This record gives sequence, structure tokens and C-alpha cells, in this order.
Amino acid sequence: MVDLTASRARPRVRVESVEEAVEELRTHGLRVSAARRLVLEALFATDTPLSARQIADGIAGRIPRSDVASVYRNLETFEELGLVRHVHLGHGPSLFALAHANAREYVICESCDAVRAYEPTQLDAVRAAVRDVSGFEARFDHFPLAGHCPTCADNRGT
Repeated sequence: MVDLTASRARPRVRVESVEEAVEELRTHGLRVSAARRLVLEALFATDTPLSARQIADGIAGRIPRSDVASVYRNLETFEELGLVRHVHLGHGPSLFALAHANAREYVICESCDAVRAYEPTQLDAVRAAVRDVSGFEARFDHFPLAGHCPTCADNRGT
């Protein structure tokens, strides 16, 4: 199931290792199964958001493969706890990243699907422009800012 609604702000729990994440699970009375540990290991193995399918497939052999339904269930649990956040980058499935990696916001090219990650402060001018026009405080960590990358903009003549 793909959630197309706006992300509700949940408190984010910042953990810096698999072991800290395991302790957070135990703090909430949750059992740390092998399946849960695998999902955590996958998320810590990369600094880019991953799909549930990528995690279940073992992120190109970096971790053992697992059941995709189990991965989804664990990601949902981790998101409820604030350990994980989901991101929509383009037309594909939701991607998941550790909440501690929230210092990234995204822009995506509508033509070639190139994604670029930025520190939030790098998009402060855009955020200020949105606030000036609408009064809204914009974030680009759940849904990216969409447009055309420089190459595609040049090819379109814009």
C-alpha cells in the first residue's frame, strides 16, 4: 500500500547504530527478532533511502534476503516508533530511511528522475519564498521539490 497523504509529523528518534536501535525497540517492549535486525542492518548499511523490496532482496547481496511482507511490517513498526521515516521520490514505491538521516531534503527531475539530496539549510531560500507567498512552512523530506534538472531544462529550452 502506498501512502499518498502528507506525512504527519512524528517525533523522530535518532539512533546512531543498530545496537542503539535495538535498545530503543526493547525500551518499547518489542522483541528484537532476526527479521527486525535485518531491516535495521539494511537501513544502517546505506545512507540513501531504500524501498522495502530492496531491503527484502538483501540490498544487492549486502545482507541476507528476507520476506517483503515482514519487511513492510517492521518498517511500519519502526515508523510508528519514530526510528524510520518514509519518503516519496518520484513515481516509484515509498522509500525508507533512518530518522537520524533526516538532515536531507530532496529535489527530483520530472524528466529523468534524477534525485538530489540537500541539507535543509540549502533550501531555506525556497522555504522562505513559499512562506512569503502562502504562510506555509515547507519541507521537502517527505515529498521532494519537483522540477527539471539543469540538463533536462536545457534540452526543453527552458
